[in-house]
Amino acid sequence: QVQLVESGGGSVQAGGSLRLSCAASGRFSIISIMGWYRQAPGKQRELVATMATSGSATNYADSVKGRFTISRDNAKNTVYLQMNSLKPEDTAVYYCYVLTLVPRRIDTWGLGTQVTVSS
Repeated sequence: QVQLVESGGGSVQAGGSLRLSCAASGRFSIISIMGWYRQAPGKQRELVATMATSGSATNYADSVKGRFTISRDNAKNTVYLQMNSLKPEDTAVYYCYVLTLVPRRIDTWGLGTQVTVSS
């Protein structure tokens, strides 16, 4: 079973930056994908960015391309999200996501960390 601990959320003015971190721990064999989703009030949860733990394949939401960067430290089972040029519409709860496939598929979510961007 995977446990996720998120950190780095907070409040910032538009144009500012924040860095989110998510560390995975527990009993698991291989993490296939790590990433971030977000959910704003009254909206559905949406993908922000994901990254395969092998190779360098990444996937970003169009709304964050060029502003957010996802990275990982496999040795620490940690994924990061560097968020620059933040906009008020980036305000949401950000959830860490981990996909493990061995011995079976398990999708694990963090508890979420609030990001608030004021204009």
